[in-house]
Amino acid sequence: MTPLFAAAPLTAAPLAAQAAPLLAQGLAENLFVQAVLVVVIIGAALLLAFFLLNYGRVWLQAFMSNVPMNPFDLVFMSLRQVHAKTIVDARIQAMQAGVGQDPTSGITTKRLEAHYLAGGNVPRVISAIIAAHRADIDLDFDRAAAIDLAGRDVLDAVKTSVYPKVIDCPDPEKSPRSTLSAVAKNGVEVKVRARVTVRTNLKQLIGGATEETIIARVGEGIITAIGSSSDQFAVMENPDRISKAVLERGLDAHTAFEIVSIDIADIDIGENIGARLQADQAEADTRKAQAMAEKRRADAIAREQEMKAQVAYQRGQVVAAEAEVPRAMADAFRKGNLGVLTKSSTP
Repeated sequence: MTPLFAAAPLTAAPLAAQAAPLLAQGLAENLFVQAVLVVVIIGAALLLAFFLLNYGRVWLQAFMSNVPMNPFDLVFMSLRQVHAKTIVDARIQAMQAGVGQDPTSGITTKRLEAHYLAGGNVPRVISAIIAAHRADIDLDFDRAAAIDLAGRDVLDAVKTSVYPKVIDCPDPEKSPRSTLSAVAKNGVEVKVRARVTVRTNLKQLIGGATEETIIARVGEGIITAIGSSSDQFAVMENPDRISKAVLERGLDAHTAFEIVSIDIADIDIGENIGARLQADQAEADTRKAQAMAEKRRADAIAREQEMKAQVAYQRGQVVAAEAEVPRAMADAFRKGNLGVLTKSSTP
């Protein structure tokens, strides 16, 4: 009788031979998958390490400051040559100050990047907006960015709006003179030094005239006011009259500043310009009269010489006429035209 499991040893070897290649292929595929997974994990770890080393602190600072920031935006900023920390710090300052929270017209990452790429100074713009917000001055991001790109210091402009600036007229740093010189109606010189208090007009800061125009206009107004005064005593008695007259002219039109006040700091009396001009005019008139007299004298001498020449000429004519008389008499004798006149006697 044949055993029940006699054929089993005969079929085990072929099955093992068939399963070995399959097992080897499965192991190879499993090793390949494991290798790919290892490479992916190592790459992800390297990318994570790179991100943490370069942007981890910035992103964590934004996250802890309640500023939503996409980690990929930080990487893309670097690719666009934008300093990510500057943008993040600006967002944090705005968030902590409570300004520019409007998602469309407020302070967003894209708008800050655009201003940075345009060459603007992002930190000073944000500081100016915060300072204006604290001082209750209407200044949005668009206007602040425009002022900054126009070349003006927007933060200094806001500070000047809060704390008015004093300008000397004339400016000793830009003018060789320390006072303005004007002449009253009586001809006396009056020297004045003024101080102009101004604050920035943010609405006209772009395209508005600068401090030099303010100084020039104020100087012109002071000289005009002094020139319309009767004498130097009227100016010294009421120096505020000059300030009021200058302020009424609206000298801050089309400028980047608003004139708060004009104060006369110093008044000094100079020389009598009118008297000096009159003396110079009298001397000039004297010289002119002397020149005219000299001209008349020269004309008289020339006329005298002409008359002397005329007399000599007439004498020559007389001599020539006298020389013709004997010739005429001789010719008359020759022709028998010459007779003797006798006086007839009465009977």
